This record gives sequence, structure tokens and C-alpha cells, in this order.
Amino acid sequence: MDFSCRSTDGILVAAVHGRVDESTWEAFADQMSGAIDQAAGEKLSELMLDLSNLAYMSSRGLRVLTIAKRRADTAGLTITLAAPNEVMREILAISRYDKLFHISDSVDTGQ
Repeated sequence: MDFSCRSTDGILVAAVHGRVDESTWEAFADQMSGAIDQAAGEKLSELMLDLSNLAYMSSRGLRVLTIAKRRADTAGLTITLAAPNEVMREILAISRYDKLFHISDSVDTGQ
């Protein structure tokens, strides 16, 4: 699992690549925590999580998203899940995370 962040148009875009599973969820949790801290420190209103290169996310990864949402809400940040592939869309739908998070079809920050 790789994770990178960039600020653009007043949004922090965090891209996750690979898989978030039993061997990578802790690193994902650390990276998400750091991204929330960075976005809050830069006084941004949104953290966009680019899922376009994420192949899979286990239940532990989904738990990280739940905790991240709570922290983001407290910090006044919105988390948007962007560009999930079909596998991730299904995982988000089955877990009902598509009701908890805003899902964007693209990573276009100009929307």
C-alpha cells in the first residue's frame, strides 16, 4: 500500500494505491491520521481520498475510514471518496459506506 498527499484548489487529495488489508491497515490508519492533521493545519475544508488505484479494502480498512470520518467531522473537514473502481464501489455499497461518505466519480477538484 502506498499513500501520497497533495493540496490543490483548497482540497487535500490523498491517493491510496494497492490494497488495504490485514498487513497494511495500520499504515493506512497512520497515513489517514496524518492527512487529517495536514488538512486541518492548512485550514482546508475537504479531504478527498483518491481510490482510483485501490484494488481492495478489508473490514479493517473500513474501520479506519469510520474513525477518520469521526476525526474529520470534529475538525470541520469533509471526507470525499473519489473514483472507486467497481470492486471498491461494491465494497462501499455492501458496507453502506456509500451512505456515510460522499462518493465522487472522479478526482477532479474543480467540481
